[in-house]
Amino acid sequence: MPYTLLTLGDSYTIGEGVPLYEAYPSQAVQLLRAAGHSFAAPEIVARTGWTTDELEQAIAGTRLLPQYDFVTLLIGVNNEYRGRDLDEFAREFDMLLRRAIGLAGERADHVFVLSIPDWGISPFAGSHLPDDKGRDQLAVSAEIDAFNAAAEEHALDKGVGFIDITTHSRSFAGQAEAFAADGLHPGGRQYEYWAEKVVEGILGGLG
Repeated sequence: MPYTLLTLGDSYTIGEGVPLYEAYPSQAVQLLRAAGHSFAAPEIVARTGWTTDELEQAIAGTRLLPQYDFVTLLIGVNNEYRGRDLDEFAREFDMLLRRAIGLAGERADHVFVLSIPDWGISPFAGSHLPDDKGRDQLAVSAEIDAFNAAAEEHALDKGVGFIDITTHSRSFAGQAEAFAADGLHPGGRQYEYWAEKVVEGILGGLG
């Protein structure tokens, strides 16, 4: 039987603005297959614009397998973008993480949290910041760091792998060609790095 991968999130998980095969879940499975491992197509529960509570509702209303071999979670940018409370995010993220661990058969080491990339360095941000909340690029980056710190704390507390993709995302500041046509979401080059990091974690889980 092929291994299974469940990916939970928002626009960053579905790969908004790029072909499906360039989204990080698809690239990860392609890399795993190239390494000689049999993997089914990734199952994706994600939608552009989802916040933590919206993802939780979607998971509850989706018919999923009883258990997956590996699960990834990348959520929170829309909480930050909408100006939602950090403590609220932390509580809801913790609930999602517990659910993700359950879907991985209580194997926390088979769950991987990806950090929120910094949209504040995107071409979109260059023309939309400061926003109606008065936030500039530095303020957005600081908020992203705070949300990621909360996510990392919960992940490490539960023995879940935490993958920092934020630092890498910031290396593309000023490089419009590295983004999708909307100037906000990453292009395939960025997703390739995310996929490689996820694969490193999964290969460790496969022994």
